[in-house]
Amino acid sequence: MDVFLVVLLVLSVVGSGVAGGVFYAFSAFVVQGLDRLEAADAARAMRAVNVTAVRAPLMLELFGTALVAAVVAVLALVAPGPETWWIVAAAAVYVLSVVVVTGGANVPRNNALAAAATDGPALAAAWRSFRPGWMGWNHVRAAGASVACALFAIALAIAW
Repeated sequence: MDVFLVVLLVLSVVGSGVAGGVFYAFSAFVVQGLDRLEAADAARAMRAVNVTAVRAPLMLELFGTALVAAVVAVLALVAPGPETWWIVAAAAVYVLSVVVVTGGANVPRNNALAAAATDGPALAAAWRSFRPGWMGWNHVRAAGASVACALFAIALAIAW
């Protein structure tokens, strides 16, 4: 495996690991911390988080990693080696569990929370509606990104 491909593979390991860590943090303590607030206040806080999340640092990390993973998978398929299917599996897991789940499950819930009325009872109801589904899909993202990281690491170990 050439140096360029190894560098991209290392970026895939790091990027998917960071994504898994971000999602894990939300599942393990951020949202649970918000649950200690009144429901309307939790909704307000999550709305603020969602506004700040859609900026270059997180978007570049999540979607830049998806792009690098896709490029690594294509390059591995063009010049197959013993690590090829580990790379392809890792890229598929990452794209499906992070990109597809984020766009198909978490973002629509974020948008619904953002669109909720701003009075306390409406926000409290929006939080109670938002939280279970959002958290469930966030667990999927955390697990998927972590599995992708492990698969990329296996591929790197094989290629090295």
